[in-house]
Amino acid sequence: MPQLNPNPWFTIFMFSWLFFLIVLPQKVTSHLFNNNPTPKSAEKPKPEPWNWPWT
Repeated sequence: MPQLNPNPWFTIFMFSWLFFLIVLPQKVTSHLFNNNPTPKSAEKPKPEPWNWPWT
């Protein structure tokens, strides 16, 4: 029975896991971390006081 021969299926299995463990995380992280954080030395804008019309 050809299903019991592990030779071609094991290589397919290994190459697919290599793809999932090496290539795919690089592609995912390139989309997730494209926003650079603002430095701590950046000035924070002062909040404007609310203008309540009934007071």
